[in-house]
Amino acid sequence: MTAPEAVSDGSAVGAFARSAGRVLLPLAVSAVVVLLLWVAFLQVFGIRRLIGKTPLDVWNWLVTDPKAAANRDVVFANLAVTFRDAGVGFVAGMTAAIVVAVLFVLFRSIEQTFLPVAMLLRSVPLVAMAPVIVLIFGRDLVGVAVIGGIVVFFPALVNIVFGLRSAPRQSRDLVLAYGGSPWSVMRKVALPSALPALFASARISVPGALIGALLAEWLATGQGIGSGMLTAIAGFRYAEMWASVVLVTGSSILLYALVGLLESIVLARFGMAPGRR
Repeated sequence: MTAPEAVSDGSAVGAFARSAGRVLLPLAVSAVVVLLLWVAFLQVFGIRRLIGKTPLDVWNWLVTDPKAAANRDVVFANLAVTFRDAGVGFVAGMTAAIVVAVLFVLFRSIEQTFLPVAMLLRSVPLVAMAPVIVLIFGRDLVGVAVIGGIVVFFPALVNIVFGLRSAPRQSRDLVLAYGGSPWSVMRKVALPSALPALFASARISVPGALIGALLAEWLATGQGIGSGMLTAIAGFRYAEMWASVVLVTGSSILLYALVGLLESIVLARFGMAPGRR
């Protein structure tokens, strides 16, 4: 390996380490803060030990209890189903948001026609729409994709449209001056410029997808960790319920951080800073 190659590799490793540090350090701080607030909440409101489980109780239920292995099998099996449901909703919502955002930017008439309809649908509570969605699309993955996709779609759409319209005017004019079409402007200028907005939408949508999955499990499928929490409450298995909450919350935070790390890596390759418009 030549000296310039070694320097280049060292710089890449250093950039990756700095990006990981920027993501993981706030993650660790957030975890400590959440644990402290959890304990303080139980103490301040005087919640009975039977109902309110501490971090140590959850740790014992998952790790040190004689039945810990069986306990982990239950909650992690439910969590795997919820991850599948959240992934389906995330992909469906983000894909729809990108496609609709591109159409809105390319064709103003489509935006003027359908944006008011989209905002009207957004104002209807999803809990009220869920029975209709279940009747139309069923209780399988299609229904889950619709419920999760709705949660993801609207915040992502607004962010991505803003990002696509924030492309430098000079770059757009240059492509048009060389005979490029509006689609060429979209592909060569607007979409690359919208990468920060796209990743911001993805970061917001990851927790949203988990919420959508839980809603689908509560209201439609009866599977996954969302349904497991309801049955745990009904069966007075409060340690299981708290462990499920911890796993969902921790997964949401971790996935958010992973998307942030991916954002730092990708935007560094394009010479952009995270959060830049």
